[in-house]
Amino acid sequence: MLHPPRHFVYLDAVARAGSIRKAAENLHVASTALNRKILEIEDEIGTPLFERLPRGVRLTAAGEVLLATVRRTLGDLRLAASQIEQLRGMVRGVVRIGCAESVSGDLMPDVISQYQGAHPGVRFQVVSGVTARLVQLLLSDDVDLVLVHDPQPSESLRVISAIDQPLCAMLRPDHPLADRASLRLADCEGHPVALGDHSFGSRRLLDALMVRSRLQLDVVLEASSVQTLKEFTRQTGAISFQFQIGTLREHRQGELVSVPLSDRGLAGSVLVLGSREGRMLPIAALAFQEALVNRLADLTP
Repeated sequence: MLHPPRHFVYLDAVARAGSIRKAAENLHVASTALNRKILEIEDEIGTPLFERLPRGVRLTAAGEVLLATVRRTLGDLRLAASQIEQLRGMVRGVVRIGCAESVSGDLMPDVISQYQGAHPGVRFQVVSGVTARLVQLLLSDDVDLVLVHDPQPSESLRVISAIDQPLCAMLRPDHPLADRASLRLADCEGHPVALGDHSFGSRRLLDALMVRSRLQLDVVLEASSVQTLKEFTRQTGAISFQFQIGTLREHRQGELVSVPLSDRGLAGSVLVLGSREGRMLPIAALAFQEALVNRLADLTP
């Protein structure tokens, strides 16, 4: 393995922790020694890299500039190490991926298990959450890839693949609306519904439509977990909402029925596989990216 210069590791650790003490704990070094090393680096460069605050530190403008280069260098070193391993005939390493909850419970474990069947030396770190946070992790190189719904367009985000993902109503098979081929949100008025909280991208779409259409839904539950919403629908019959890709397992097992919503503004969502623009991914991440692209292609009508 190629080892990065220690001062690169120190700067990155302090910036991520926001505290010299916490960074020292993470690095298993004395905080006084780490602080002395940061002061030496600042003295060598000739300008402060961190602003000392009452409860931690914050990067200065010069620190932001230097850290961007440091992180690119660390990424390049990881890439070189991965390529050297492949030259030795061993695909190894860690693939870090951020994914929407809609794919974290079914699609992602399935693709990872198949990939590891061919590449047992590869390990995975999966972070699930809302789109904005996952894209932020991508742009700071804390994950290699993201698979998210409707990210904001950005010059820093490279779209590798995108597939249409309509929002669906999830219903128990015995629900009076379960036999419909499609629904409008207005059809759900008068029925109990369960919604994701305001961090959900789907919730923002639904709220915007309710305001435009002056709809009043009978919201009996708000939750921050997709699994909670699905289980609540199973137990109570309340309608919940999920992007189509997140309904496949329940639909396949006959536990719940998913019916696409046809309202303008709800049918045009996309699931995006992306990486940071300009970054060269490690070999293992590139190979897994290809596996994901192929799986997403299989899901495209």
